Amino acid sequence: MVCSIVQTHNRFLREGCPNCEGFLNLANSTEAVQECTSQVFEGLVTLADPSTSWVARWQRLEGCVGGVYAVKVVGTLPEEVRQAIEDAGAKYTPRDGTADDDEG
Repeated sequence: MVCSIVQTHNRFLREGCPNCEGFLNLANSTEAVQECTSQVFEGLVTLADPSTSWVARWQRLEGCVGGVYAVKVVGTLPEEVRQAIEDAGAKYTPRDGTADDDEG
């Protein structure tokens, strides 16, 4: 629910998130995968080169790896996960469509 990358549950569990692993620590943690991912999403976009893609800018995915991403993700992160993201110096933007479109 942080970067909206679409992967299987097993891949999140085996490898973690290629964008957020540094602060989410999903690899080998069923509990973290359950808390920080969602199986409910709307729309898909594929990014080959997020550094030059207008879609990456639109979805706030600059700096993320290429791959398949959800346009919207349904779910809410626990407060302690949001705090861990902030503590890591990362910016959390909700992927459920509630974020202000004027944010940078």
